[in-house]
Amino acid sequence: MNNIIPPLQKHGNIIDLINRRIFPGTITIENGKILSVKEEPESKYDHFIMPGFIDSHVHIESSMLTPTEFARLASVHGTVATVSDPHEIGNVLGIEGVRYMIKNSKLTPFYFYFGAPSCVPATSFETSGAKINADDISTLFKDDELKYLSEMMNYPAVLNKDPEVIKKIKIAQEFGLPVDGHSPGLKGEQAIHYIEAGISTDHECYTLDEAIHKLKHGMKILIREGSAAKNYEALHSIVGSHPEMVMFCSDDKHPHELVKGHINQLVKRAIIDHGYNVIDVLRCASLNPIMHYKLDVGLLRPGDSADFIVIDNLSDFNILQTYINGMVVAEKGKSLLPYIPGEIVNKFDTEEKIIDDFRVELDGHFTKIIQAVDKELITKQFETILDPENPINISKDILKLAVTCRYNNEKTALAFINGFGLKKGAIASSVAHDSHNIIAVGTNDADICMAVNRIIKEKGGIALALDGKVEILPLPIAGLMSPDDGYTVAKSYTMIDNMAKELGSNLVSPFMTLSFMALLVIPSLKLSDKGLFDGTAFKFVKK
Repeated sequence: MNNIIPPLQKHGNIIDLINRRIFPGTITIENGKILSVKEEPESKYDHFIMPGFIDSHVHIESSMLTPTEFARLASVHGTVATVSDPHEIGNVLGIEGVRYMIKNSKLTPFYFYFGAPSCVPATSFETSGAKINADDISTLFKDDELKYLSEMMNYPAVLNKDPEVIKKIKIAQEFGLPVDGHSPGLKGEQAIHYIEAGISTDHECYTLDEAIHKLKHGMKILIREGSAAKNYEALHSIVGSHPEMVMFCSDDKHPHELVKGHINQLVKRAIIDHGYNVIDVLRCASLNPIMHYKLDVGLLRPGDSADFIVIDNLSDFNILQTYINGMVVAEKGKSLLPYIPGEIVNKFDTEEKIIDDFRVELDGHFTKIIQAVDKELITKQFETILDPENPINISKDILKLAVTCRYNNEKTALAFINGFGLKKGAIASSVAHDSHNIIAVGTNDADICMAVNRIIKEKGGIALALDGKVEILPLPIAGLMSPDDGYTVAKSYTMIDNMAKELGSNLVSPFMTLSFMALLVIPSLKLSDKGLFDGTAFKFVKK
């Protein structure tokens, strides 16, 4: 005899984002689909059923977790889908890295919608592990059914109508797919030209004026609240003024923070702290990304996939259950998805270094200093005269920054940086956007060298060195991700993050901030493995 599974019924106050209604009713689910939604005007319920949350722009690799482990942690917080840019692993392994993410993501019911990386490498001013050209992008759209062209970071090339860049945009348009943007601080005529080239979104706005200017010209704004860049406070008013044009995203979320919360945190702040309309906020967290990227995530309509979350009330917004395809994947703060060990893939071809590789020769003239900004990806800069014999000045928070190519044995690039606050030791990481060479900051050459060498030995990780001892969180998958259980990785990250702060750093996220000090497409001054780079003028700084 065959066992017949009867339809599942869920009762509650149903939030209908499309028709902007909240009503008591019953959702009937069969074979993972919504069979019917029945309104029950006389019924009273103390909980709410609503569409699940979507992170509208995230690099899964930056969580240091595989997609399956990211899903385990994120679904607990009501996230059912991500719009994911795999350009981190793309910079290391190329098109096969993108396919690694797709393959792993298919092991979980969570929705991962990957884009084709538009900027691999991000610039020609650094060494990356691979290239993804226009033909590769066409192949990814055709064979792998990717959903969009990932963030077009090289906005100067868009403005200058670089043939290869324009070709990539046109390929996406021919497939009828949106193109994501990346243009921090861009305003005026340049922003208009960038939008007119076909760029539909931007997650890099860090001032309200910039966001409103772009909104007026038809660009959708993604409010980002990640581990390093936190733009919600500056931009949240557009949730009230332009709710149809706004989405929420994390961009980069480290594991210890993903354990605590995800898009639900932005939803709660917008509704509870700032009093924005519930429907407006939830459309930013769910409806808008579904419509913009044409996702097949359910919106509580008959025939939709049964993807939704159950919360206790609209005051506390605690996630009670998360459903994907009619299956409970998380309940009362616990993931019900299984841990799946990650397969190891990598590209790490450099040899261990010696202390002399981190020595700097100065001529006694003014030296440009990178100035890190907490909670931002942008940097500032200033000039000062450093002591040629002892250029590191801990009392003035001028430390040494090093970028070592992991793909060959070229000379390490060196510079000086302010804003990290370390009083002793060094920290290093093979997560260094976007080419993911090894980046380190420290108070002395010996500790910098030791931290870098441990990462080389492990073929990836984040490390901390002090007085001859090294701690490391290994990241052997492309030098970016751990194959381990996500909650275990989160605990290990918390430990090493706290140790970095014990060295003196007062940054919210020292390792995340460090990872962006090599991101040349974010102004103003950064360091690649080839040298000090002016991100505003888009050229190397002359010695």
